[in-house]
Amino acid sequence: MPWKSPHGTPLPDWRARTVLMGIVNLTPDSFSDGGETLDAPAAIKRTELLLDQGVDIIDLGAESTRPGALPIDAATEVQRLLPVIKALREKFPKLAISVDTYKAAVAEAALKAGADLINDVEGGRHEIDDKGSPMARTCARLNCPLILMHRRTEIIEEKDFWLTLISEIKISLQLARQAGIPLEQLWVDPGFGFGKTPNQNLLLVRNLEKIAALGLPILLGTSRKSTLGLALNEPNPLKREAGNEVTAIWGIAKGCRMIRAHDFSHLGKVIKMADTLKDSPNWAPPSL
Repeated sequence: MPWKSPHGTPLPDWRARTVLMGIVNLTPDSFSDGGETLDAPAAIKRTELLLDQGVDIIDLGAESTRPGALPIDAATEVQRLLPVIKALREKFPKLAISVDTYKAAVAEAALKAGADLINDVEGGRHEIDDKGSPMARTCARLNCPLILMHRRTEIIEEKDFWLTLISEIKISLQLARQAGIPLEQLWVDPGFGFGKTPNQNLLLVRNLEKIAALGLPILLGTSRKSTLGLALNEPNPLKREAGNEVTAIWGIAKGCRMIRAHDFSHLGKVIKMADTLKDSPNWAPPSL
């Protein structure tokens, strides 16, 4: 069965092609675009640009998750999010809106305001209680898709990286299933850049098929991150396009079904070509 929005908003068919998720940060301190979209008019303008680039889903983030960023409370996050969600829903009634949050209270407020899915950087493991995951229970009750990202609070050098990584992802999946979320509403994000060494980040992409073997669709978000800067010897996050493109191509070949990025002006065509190569046995050129 296809995944579904609680509001009936059409969600892209990830089985047919790679889904494009565009980032709109409503924060003053995100690592590459903090302060660019702090209000609804700016967010609408940014969304229009991403939609012109072919984006399928807009992912709104109201709390920076960059290393060293200070956390904010749920009330502040909701205050940043709700006016933008309502403005986007009014301007683009059929737009698929995702909210990047790990707080169940924020997720509930966002979903009731019109958001369609939750992108949880903590993988549903924030403030687990004796009943399980508050985030998973919220998404189950409100019938919304949930993206479970893998994140660590500290970087660990380990011999059994894959064994530990997969076991930790399975914990998130177990919590989601225990809460009653159907499999078709779940995605996995391996968490490139979140509590991993640069080498571990590269291994995530290189051997993404190990996570694809879990049987759930995968989101990959490498856009502008520091590991790309190290590999390319490029300190400016805005000049790491080659890293964005190569990791997207490799990820798609290894089983990724959604790419999350800041800019698809060139990346969109790269992804389309990667999809064409992956589907080449069944591909036929369009009639001109």
